[in-house]
Amino acid sequence: MQSRANAKKKTTKKSKPVAAEQPLPTVPELIVRKREGGRLSAREIQHLIEGFTAGTVADYQMSALAMAILLRGMDPDEIVALTLAMRDSGLVVDTSDIPAVKVDKHSTGGVGDKVSLCLAPMVAACGVAVPMVSGRGLGHTGGTLDKLEAIPGFSVSMSTEQFVAQVRDIGCALIGQTADIAPADKRLYALRDVTGTVESIPLITASILSKKLAEGIDGLVLDVKVGRGAFMKSLADARELASSLARVGGLAGKQVTAILTRMDAPLGRTIGNALETAEAFEILHGRGPADLLEITLRLGAEMLRLGGVAKTNAQARKMLEASIADGSAAAKMREIVRAQGGDPRTVDEPERLPRAAQIVDVHAPKSGWVLGIDALELGLTGVAIGAGRTRADQAVDPAVGIVIKTHVGEKAKKGEALAELHLAAGVDPDPIAQRVAAAWTFGTKKPRAKPAVLDIIRS
Repeated sequence: MQSRANAKKKTTKKSKPVAAEQPLPTVPELIVRKREGGRLSAREIQHLIEGFTAGTVADYQMSALAMAILLRGMDPDEIVALTLAMRDSGLVVDTSDIPAVKVDKHSTGGVGDKVSLCLAPMVAACGVAVPMVSGRGLGHTGGTLDKLEAIPGFSVSMSTEQFVAQVRDIGCALIGQTADIAPADKRLYALRDVTGTVESIPLITASILSKKLAEGIDGLVLDVKVGRGAFMKSLADARELASSLARVGGLAGKQVTAILTRMDAPLGRTIGNALETAEAFEILHGRGPADLLEITLRLGAEMLRLGGVAKTNAQARKMLEASIADGSAAAKMREIVRAQGGDPRTVDEPERLPRAAQIVDVHAPKSGWVLGIDALELGLTGVAIGAGRTRADQAVDPAVGIVIKTHVGEKAKKGEALAELHLAAGVDPDPIAQRVAAAWTFGTKKPRAKPAVLDIIRS
């Protein structure tokens, strides 16, 4: 029997007090701290993003914070916290019932970059699931969704349940960002676009990764473009962004590889949505430009390696080349197009894609070797003729664009075609042709070939 003294001692024993959670600073206090170069805790960042999503943190406050981040930066832990908070602002897709390893690819944007349209079906044909959420073109760079919508009937919209089912059943789905995937990122990007804060590496990192992590992927391959036609003009800036993406993705528990690729001249020979879609289909049939094929194989090999179906990049490359040779890559694209309401015949018959009302040659002003083609200038010209947009709410004309006839490293003769303009009816081609011709530079000696891949950074 327990004694009265022992019983009293037991009942009067004090438990260790639980420390009360400290109240959070106000939003203006957090903005000032970041403005002065201080750091924000994960709890504070989560509080800010939750408030922004709910509407209790005003747009002007988030814009001020974005400018403070642009000027003062963030450390890796802060960027991880921001990425995860934006990911968790909406739905995180549950892909646990998809047995294959899930790997996506993202490009930071370039002129003539239609890689996703040939890469996704090739990788899926090799046994790695590709749940790809893409974007639209904005500014001088094109968007995957605009290219896909050049296919008659193709829909880039589907429910989360349909998205998961299609990836499970056929290995790939190509859609746009839904309203419930990282909504905080969608709102924040709209503010950054009009407040001069797009170029912040912490904000770019969190924007890209929050959407990708919400897809339920296991791995991610990033194509970080470098050069005149890219958002990152210098190798140093591109390497900083690639390192941030790989580091933060790794800290978030994902396998991430960032591949830095050259973007001084347009990739491939086409600029414009239907034209680029047709060129991507050419790659699936074993044709198409060598530079586009090389970038596709390099990115695809890394995806297969992360997906665990190949041990080395050399083995992965052979698998991708085999998917082209045996027709399985093209068959997979037909399957994707059919599943998303498009006309699968376009994969083999590109003439079924939209065609421009007028096609006009751009003539070489002189003879010589083509030393360079200004990708930025051609990208801006594409926007001017209707192939791209300067505002998110603008429509694009899928049929218009530019076809490059004489590329870098090839010889031009005065008066021969450098390019073709694909224009809408009633457009005066002369000023556009003059602008396009001025994007070419010529020399007397053949230029030395430059490597397409500049660096690889892994998490």
